[in-house]
Amino acid sequence: MKFSMIYEAQIAETHREAEQQVFREMAEQCVQLDRQGFDGVWCVEHHGLTQYSHMSAPETFLAFVAGQTKKLEIGHGVVCLPPAMNHPIKVAERVAMLDILSNGRVNFGVGKGGSQQEAGAFGYQLAELQPLIDESMYLIPRLFTEDSVEHDGQYIKFPARPVHPKPLQDPHPRMYMACTRWEAVVTAGSRGLGALVMGFGGPDEIKTKSDAYRKAFAERKAEDQVGFRPTEHLSALCPAIVMRDRDKARRIGLRGQRFFAEALSHWYQGGPKPEVDDMSPEEHLAALDKVRKHKFAKLGEDKIAYNPQAYGYLDDINDAYGTPEDCIRYVERLFQAGADEIMFLSQMGTVPHEAIMETIELIGSEVIPHFRGKKLRVAAE
Repeated sequence: MKFSMIYEAQIAETHREAEQQVFREMAEQCVQLDRQGFDGVWCVEHHGLTQYSHMSAPETFLAFVAGQTKKLEIGHGVVCLPPAMNHPIKVAERVAMLDILSNGRVNFGVGKGGSQQEAGAFGYQLAELQPLIDESMYLIPRLFTEDSVEHDGQYIKFPARPVHPKPLQDPHPRMYMACTRWEAVVTAGSRGLGALVMGFGGPDEIKTKSDAYRKAFAERKAEDQVGFRPTEHLSALCPAIVMRDRDKARRIGLRGQRFFAEALSHWYQGGPKPEVDDMSPEEHLAALDKVRKHKFAKLGEDKIAYNPQAYGYLDDINDAYGTPEDCIRYVERLFQAGADEIMFLSQMGTVPHEAIMETIELIGSEVIPHFRGKKLRVAAE
């Protein structure tokens, strides 16, 4: 059982001071993650998605975090691999150097980015990117391990060159793939990669994807393996705001999730810009349902907008917005569904820094120890 936090660097207000503040706050939160016993942190990579994600240079943020923490695993979730965006030689160099300076704490996820807004900035059509991503994905592990590499591929070409430095982890850091579609978890499993399941589908969706992933991993062919370190590991996204005051946690969490859904819908489906007004939990749910009815905000195939009738405070917990006990009940469902790691998502546009810090403290002091203790009790039995 592993516990981590994932960051998009979302901001509700777009002026420079707000942008600077959110990065300082995220760095402070990551130090707190390390102190509270979290296993890792993950950072996405996006470009040109105002409000939805300002995490355009995760390699810089993660290096800064690595220098301020001791044990926290440092995760690229993920590096976008279109060559004009991130050339494979530069990716291999940056990841290896970060692995050395963090004393072997790097987890390396790969993907392509999620929108034409991003792909077009670098001269690509999103729908045509996958073959380029695949070529780079298979190439980078060679750059981690071979003294000199020459490559004459369909999309990437360079003469024989040594690539320095080599990573501390031998042969290279664990590799993962972003998975927002059912087909992607099958691909990740068949290539021997960890699966970062970024969607909001909940335990039932995690169960379906975990079953498909495990089957594909078990049946993978040697020639399909990416890299030289097979990693069977499924990380599940879990939006969470955890506070002593359940009503306050749900109001803040649902407001943040509404912002996330509307910002995503704006950039991925052409919806309006997100609203930042505050309302009751029930009103936020109604607003989410409005997005659901008119134009789904989706990560891959997983719908972010919810039906308000599906929610109850105690008997039908469908999220981790609430008390530590509420969070434990929902996380238990994700583990039972097949998750190896919970990627908590708290940094959603309108969520204040203080609420995220309280969430980290309560997950670290009550939620994680509950599961660590449970694991020890099972082992003792």
